[in-house]
Amino acid sequence: QVQLVESGGGLVQPGGSLRLSCVPSGFHVSSWWMYWVRQAPGKGLEWVSSINLGGTSYYTESVKGRFTIFRDTAKNTIYLQMNSLTPEDTAVYYCAAGRTPMRPGVYEYNYWGQGTQVTVSS
Repeated sequence: QVQLVESGGGLVQPGGSLRLSCVPSGFHVSSWWMYWVRQAPGKGLEWVSSINLGGTSYYTESVKGRFTIFRDTAKNTIYLQMNSLTPEDTAVYYCAAGRTPMRPGVYEYNYWGQGTQVTVSS
């Protein structure tokens, strides 16, 4: 069965760092586009980052230069390295997987993890 399990969230001070992990079962990370999507309190879902089948990464403007998505194919794991965190990054972060987009920026999230909470506060 296809399953995504996120981990690595927690409480961190502004300016701090966290590394989130996503471990899928039922498929290899290089077989699907992989995504990180977040939901801040009272807000809708916001796409954060993507990595395509070849390992190319994409980011929403607000996290460029601070976040890095990467994969370890040997461990079949997707990571989101988050640096210089701000309170505006506080959200539940979800790992998702989807088919190759038919059009640029039009993502399909076929599978979702349960989410991991990231709280940035003093």
